Amino acid sequence: MKFEKRSGGADSPAPVPDGGASPQADKPSAGKKPVVIYIMILFIVAFLLMALSFVMHQRSNSEVLGELQNSVSAMQEVQATQDALVNLQGQLQDAEDTIEELESAAEEQQQALDAAQREAEALLALYTLQQQYTAGDLEACQNSIQAFEAAGYRDDLPQSAEDGVTPPSQRYDQLKEAVEARAAAQP
Repeated sequence: MKFEKRSGGADSPAPVPDGGASPQADKPSAGKKPVVIYIMILFIVAFLLMALSFVMHQRSNSEVLGELQNSVSAMQEVQATQDALVNLQGQLQDAEDTIEELESAAEEQQQALDAAQREAEALLALYTLQQQYTAGDLEACQNSIQAFEAAGYRDDLPQSAEDGVTPPSQRYDQLKEAVEARAAAQP
């Protein structure tokens, strides 16, 4: 048989056992290791970039939240100031109303005081006229009546009096008629 040995006595290669790894089988395994490490490095870098992005985003959000809180605080201060302003405007309006009421009351009091003063002056003039009439001084009575009429005291005299007392306005009319009657009777 011609197939047996041609090399002239060289040993034929021994068969490889199944349990051992051949050098070609080791190469693909060694070739896969750098790819896995490369992919792991890429994942780690991507994770680190995502973590960095997250931290930067959180920092940016914190700054924006801080600005928003400052803005909210400023708006609350503005609202508090506006509330205080509205409150002060209400107090001012109340004070103006009170001033107006007090001025009105003071004006009424002044008018009452003026009326009382005119009434007192009219009563004093009536008393003077009555004393002059009682003394019989006709000329002084006529002068007092003219001054009484010029001053307009007639309307200032009280129209009523206590029971049994002649009202001052009626008493003035009586004295005036009596003085005019005496003046007409004298030659």
